[in-house]
Amino acid sequence: MKLKIVLAYSGGLDTSYCVKYLTEEKGYEVHALTVDTGGFSKEELAEMEERALALGAASYRSVDVTREYYEECLRYLVYGNCLRYQTYPMSVSAERMFQAMTTARYAVEIGADGVAHGSTGAGNDQVRFDLAFELSGRELEIITPIRDLKLSRQEEVDYLAKHGLQWPEKKGTYSINAGLWGTSVGGAETLTSDKPLPDDAWPVPVTETEARKLDLHFTEGQFTGFDEETFDDPVAAIRALEKLAAPFGVGRDVHVGDTIIGIKGRVGFAAAAAVLIIKAHHLLEKHTLGKWQLFWKEQLSNWYGMMLHEGQFLDPVMRDVEAFLESSQDTVNGTVHLTLHPHRYTLDGISSPNDLLGAGFGSYGEMNKGWSGDDVRGFTKILSVPGRIRNAVQNGKA
Repeated sequence: MKLKIVLAYSGGLDTSYCVKYLTEEKGYEVHALTVDTGGFSKEELAEMEERALALGAASYRSVDVTREYYEECLRYLVYGNCLRYQTYPMSVSAERMFQAMTTARYAVEIGADGVAHGSTGAGNDQVRFDLAFELSGRELEIITPIRDLKLSRQEEVDYLAKHGLQWPEKKGTYSINAGLWGTSVGGAETLTSDKPLPDDAWPVPVTETEARKLDLHFTEGQFTGFDEETFDDPVAAIRALEKLAAPFGVGRDVHVGDTIIGIKGRVGFAAAAAVLIIKAHHLLEKHTLGKWQLFWKEQLSNWYGMMLHEGQFLDPVMRDVEAFLESSQDTVNGTVHLTLHPHRYTLDGISSPNDLLGAGFGSYGEMNKGWSGDDVRGFTKILSVPGRIRNAVQNGKA
């Protein structure tokens, strides 16, 4: 009896090799599943289905989880202003977990014996997929041909050619991974420490040459639209903002970070909408939340982002942190005013009914209305007591 396997299928070289290898060499019944987190067109999905079936897959299915991805993860990354090492919006980190979890659920649903993915042994994705598969609720066999066989790209191309599939020449020099929350860009430069990505590496060229004012709107922490446009669907709002802002070249950077497996990694990313939303949201929070809310949000959000990056999204503590983040958003309402320029942007200010800056108690450095000079003198004297005690003890005058 053939083993029934669900393969997390991206349509690229690695997973195409997996289809042919697992059916031809292992005799498995392979069911290819593409999990769309906002990065595939209808034409691309149709092409992937045709290729998977031609390679020998018993079935092909694509599942769009973009809305689920937003509701269960991305909105919390916004609430937490989550940027890995204050730089990277964790687009791939987040989407891989949802691709892995969906693959595991589908394997359980169809009664599969195992799951497979095309990750190599050199990156984070292998851990994310393996963890999600291990926690699926069933003892699924995990099959990883690319990792186990340590295959080069050329070896995979040659194997497919031997079985009648001429793999097309690699399009361009760069590896591109697109999703709702951004596009990652890898190439020869990202394998070094000293080289930037050239202009032609980025998926959207900079075509805007004039500055543009832009207003982003938020309701209880969620991005709801920009300028005169309001969206009922937050996914549509993100896509529209990305389309508008990407030609300015904003939200581009090269991230250097620590991988789950212990080595350093470097990758480019283009995430205009994600970066603008997070930075605008952060500014709005500075006006509408209190000091200790901001302090603890910063600590927990940094930790939340780290756990997500490390593949620990399914740990129950993540739901606890999400509850905290959501509870902090009641007063995060208003509009953030920005200006887009080629290759940069400025945060110009905010308008909010919950703005604590205009509460009427005083103007910083100008005028106070809620206290007197004597009040401050006494307040400061009390604040100084621990330090005065310490000085007296250390100087032997206690």
